[in-house]
This record gives sequence, C-alpha cells and structure tokens, in this order.
Amino acid sequence: MVKFSGNFPEAQTTQFIIPKIKSLCYNNYMSNKVMIVGTGNVGASIAFSLVNQRTAVNELVLVDINSADAEGEAMDLRDALAVAPSFLKIKSGSYKDSRGCDIVVITAGANQKPGETRLDLLKKNAAIFRPMIKEVMKNGFRGIFLVVTNPMDVMTYLVWKYSGLPSDHVLGSGTVLDSARLRLKISEKLNLNPKSIHAYMVGEHGDSEFALWSLANVSGQPLSSLLSAPARAEIENFARNEAYEIISRKGATHYGIGVCSTHIISSILNDERRVLPVSSYDDNSNVFIGFPTVVGRRGALKRLDLPLSEPEGISYQKSVNTLKSAIKSLRVRA
Repeated sequence: MVKFSGNFPEAQTTQFIIPKIKSLCYNNYMSNKVMIVGTGNVGASIAFSLVNQRTAVNELVLVDINSADAEGEAMDLRDALAVAPSFLKIKSGSYKDSRGCDIVVITAGANQKPGETRLDLLKKNAAIFRPMIKEVMKNGFRGIFLVVTNPMDVMTYLVWKYSGLPSDHVLGSGTVLDSARLRLKISEKLNLNPKSIHAYMVGEHGDSEFALWSLANVSGQPLSSLLSAPARAEIENFARNEAYEIISRKGATHYGIGVCSTHIISSILNDERRVLPVSSYDDNSNVFIGFPTVVGRRGALKRLDLPLSEPEGISYQKSVNTLKSAIKSLRVRA
C-alpha cells in the first residue's frame, strides 16, 4: 500500500484526501482522452510526438480502416512507455471509443503525391468524411475536432457542417506548421532562436498563404527593419513551398505536422490560451482559414482582430476566395 507522508493517519487519508482528489478530477471537465483517426504517416507521427513529450493526454485511441495497422501502431508505441517522458494508456479502437473523447484528430485520407496540390486532394478526401464524421457523432462525441487532413481548411469546414458542432469546437491545424517554417528560416538569417521570433503565415494552408510581415517582429523590433524585401520574399516562398520539396524527396511530410499537432492539443487540454494560426471559423467569410486565434479548453476561443496592410488584406481575400470556390465545387450538405 502506498502511504502518504505527513501527519495524516490512514483513516483521515481515506476520508479526506481521496474524496478531495476525486472532487478535483470530477470538476476537471476533460478526461484528457484523445482519438486519432488515420494511422498513416501523419497520424502515427502525431501519436509518437504525444508519447515523446510531456503532455496532459491520459488516454490515446488509434482508429484506422485497417484495424491491424492501428493495433500494430498501438503496440509499437506502448513498447516505449517504460522509458518515455509521459505515461498514458494507448490502444487501438473504433468509432465507439469517441464517446468520452476530448479531442478527435482527423488525419485519415489520401496522401498528397508529388506534383499534386492540396486542393487536388479535395474530392478524394471529401468523399470519405461525411460517413466518418457522422459515425463519430453517432457515438456521443461532444468534444473538439482537430482536422489535419488536406486540403485542411476545406476539410475543417466539412467537419463543421457534418458534425453540427459549434464552430469553436472545430479547428484545423491551419498554418501552424507553415509559420514554424517561416520562423525557422528567419532565425537562420538572423542567427537567433526561432522561439524568439514572432511571425505568422496565414490564409489557406496551401498556395495562397502569405506572411504577415507588417506585424512580424523580434522583441518588438519590426522584421522589415532587419530583413530586406528580397530576403523576406525568399523566406516567404520557402515557407509556402517547402512541403513540395520534402514530398519530392521522401514522398510525404509528417514529422513537422506531428509536433505542431501536439502543440495544438496541449494548448487545448491545458487551457493555455496560446495564440496559434489554426484554421478557425471566419464568420465574415463563412470559411475556416488560418489566422492567429486564441486556443484553449473550449477550442477556438477568439480570432484576433489584427490590422492588416492593404496588400495583406488583398492576399487574405484571395485566399478566402480560393477556399470558397473549393467549397462551392462540392455542393456541401449537412
């Protein structure tokens, strides 16, 4: 039996401390249970990242149309628990396990092939989402969806429509990874730690995304005063196009989005209220699109109202129009 140190007799331990612990747990409305749907490269990388970081996740459920693959991934991940920084319950499961989940991460879908844009994937992946999301909801899910499947912004919109959940309970991974690429490249140019750089890629997670240079800074100093216009253009193009470069070499990108998704999941479960450029609902445009958003326990808590320069405003509207056109082509019905 485990004994508490201090001045509590065993009877008081049972009568006072244990009920108090239970009360704290019951008042903590989330069980910190996460489901990942899709155990391909991206889903497996997110799961691996969750195991390798100290997160609030208590239980991880892996679901895939190939149930043997999901079980194999769960077995492989469990083997690391004795030496991993976190300890959590890991299992393969089914959509029935979505009851009681706090977050369902959607990575299922076709992979982006060399030479293929994210929007080229649209009709392939849209076809599988309606029955999948309906199945999750049928089993009592009332948590938060995090959508990673490309074309991510449009797929996030579909999840919102198909689930019937409030828009703040549905978000996409947005341009979190693209912004990480942007900050890394800036850090290399300035010989600084990327964590000290405040800069965002925003808009569609795709070819129409762009950098918010007017607001980018290091400790309040505008990056426009530290980097020339050609240097900024080069960095922005790198952030926008690096996925294509990786895909052309190894066939897929998954480690970066794995870590970025863990970053988002932690912000939700810990109620960090961290500002992240996730794909959240823009009620003025009726699309989900990457933009700095306060992310916490209830999902997308608030999209920031940031002053954009005129060129940035035009670029944002172009990105909105790209997504609207894609959604229109699907003739979405709830």
